[in-house]
Amino acid sequence: MTATPPRYRRVLLKIGGEALAADAGYGIDPPMLLRVAHEIKEIQDLGCEVAVVVGGGNIFRGVAASAVGMNRATADYMGMLATVINSLAMQEALEKINLPTRVMSALAIAQVAEPYIRRRATRHLEKGRVVIFAAGTGNPYFTTDTAASLRAMEINAEIIFKATKVDGIYDADPMKVKNAKRYQQLTYIEVLQQNLRVMDSTAISLCMDNQLPILVFSLLEPGNIRRAVMGEPVGTLVHGGIV
Repeated sequence: MTATPPRYRRVLLKIGGEALAADAGYGIDPPMLLRVAHEIKEIQDLGCEVAVVVGGGNIFRGVAASAVGMNRATADYMGMLATVINSLAMQEALEKINLPTRVMSALAIAQVAEPYIRRRATRHLEKGRVVIFAAGTGNPYFTTDTAASLRAMEINAEIIFKATKVDGIYDADPMKVKNAKRYQQLTYIEVLQQNLRVMDSTAISLCMDNQLPILVFSLLEPGNIRRAVMGEPVGTLVHGGIV
């Protein structure tokens, strides 16, 4: 019997840095890192081309540092370096299970990562390599969510998977509000109007302008990445109103 093909053939997986820390809250949890690597390999084996953007919040958050007096540009560059650390850790985990990987950095760090070049990134994907985009956009004042949206469009990804510590988008913080309602679907406009903060407004607007859907789901639930690739109901889908 022929295996069911994945619904998406090229995806960008945005992993929140905090999710990599798991219950520790800081740093990188090795078992979580290895599990994510195996799940990426699983969807790669299904025939899906995978690019990854990893946040840096488990190590350093530029916005938080600037809020207590650090220069915002300096803080953001430090945050970009945190994403490079996470990207190298992810590369190591993927290559341990024999999945060819390239880290491409928006900041020039030639000893550990290739420079980001759009055509080269696309070629890596076509050759079956996982491409990890590090250092955000290379510019301060932009989040890794915006970097994920930008890179997804540059490589012609079909969707952004935003894998976080929460299983979707809620109308209130589910950690604080007992009866918070989880949405199954939302439009970009609804996310912006309700200020739902699933991504920053720049990232949402970028996706809206280019009709790039976003699927938000929990990374903590094993198998969710595969379910998302296969088109199974998981998390919350943000789209332009027609699916």
